[in-house]
Amino acid sequence: MTTETAAGRRVRPLELFFDLVFVFAITQVTGLMSSDPTWEGLGRGLLVLAAIWWAWASYSWLTNTIDPDLPVGRLSVLAAMAAMLIVALAVPEAFGSDALLFAGAYLLVRALHIVVYASAADEVSVRATMRALAPTSIAAPALLVGAGFLDGAGQAAVWCLALAIDYSGPYVRGVEGLTVSPAHFAERYGLIVIIALGESIVAIGVGAAGLDLRAGEIAAATAGLAVAGAMWWTYFDVVSVVAERRLSEAAGPARARLARDSYSYLHLPLIAGVVLVALAMKKTLEHVGEPLEDAPAVALCAGVALYLLALVGFRLRVARTINVERLAAAGLALALLPVTLVAPSLVALSSLAALLAALVAYEAVRFREERGSLSAMPGH
Repeated sequence: MTTETAAGRRVRPLELFFDLVFVFAITQVTGLMSSDPTWEGLGRGLLVLAAIWWAWASYSWLTNTIDPDLPVGRLSVLAAMAAMLIVALAVPEAFGSDALLFAGAYLLVRALHIVVYASAADEVSVRATMRALAPTSIAAPALLVGAGFLDGAGQAAVWCLALAIDYSGPYVRGVEGLTVSPAHFAERYGLIVIIALGESIVAIGVGAAGLDLRAGEIAAATAGLAVAGAMWWTYFDVVSVVAERRLSEAAGPARARLARDSYSYLHLPLIAGVVLVALAMKKTLEHVGEPLEDAPAVALCAGVALYLLALVGFRLRVARTINVERLAAAGLALALLPVTLVAPSLVALSSLAALLAALVAYEAVRFREERGSLSAMPGH
């Protein structure tokens, strides 16, 4: 993917530096679920991930609009990094002793985004849109502060309500007044996908830490890398290039809506799928000869299926076509769940790796001509 935008911009070093905090936050989410590999633990982890994702997505729009190398851009991004670091540090106890710390820092991250966006943007339409989005962007994190005084089902319910309000804001109030620099925006999201996939590689290393590296552990690590590699391939081979092109072809409000739907919304299940698979990889390395526990087993199969379904939705939104092959592969991943629940974890992970490898091999032949035409495009 090119690093140049239509206007000559590219993703700046400060934006990549900013993403380092989110690398840590995603790692913390995986650790949260790994320390409590139950249905409740998975649910809490996914709620935290949804909150962290929406904060990152918000800043992806901000740095797409304002120049992050200007003094106000640099200072605001660095301030957001400091607050986001506190959020990440509080992730392991986001539903426990650090609930108020997490929520307070998260509220600061979101409020800073609104203030900087509304004040630093040049276009009147952008400032008006941000004022329209401010109520949901502030009310939702404020609800998380209230959730910090609760526990159990009540706390989880307030979290769900807060996220529903937050995510509904751009859809209900609209993003038509926002501007989008297509190539920069697409690259920004492509890089965060790589960061998430990097977490799955980290999970392999963490899972293998302190173990004797015998044949089973080496095979599991190799299978895990094959899964991550296939997930990378399915995103960057064709669909990401097509999406960037369609985003460039769109204009005005239609471009903003396409960016909102295909990137900010549809990349969440994609990232969630990667995180779930990373959790399962870590657990596989710890017990290669034993079946995974129920929750990690479901995370493995459902994570792969969720990732593929998100890609199907991504293509449907940008190209108005359905990738039947990936839809079928997602169904097969779910069909492997009964095997995953009883077979050694190495067998389960290897089966998913084989499934994804078969999908990649098929698409390499099936879309050979499309890939050639896309690679011939200027900048690719």
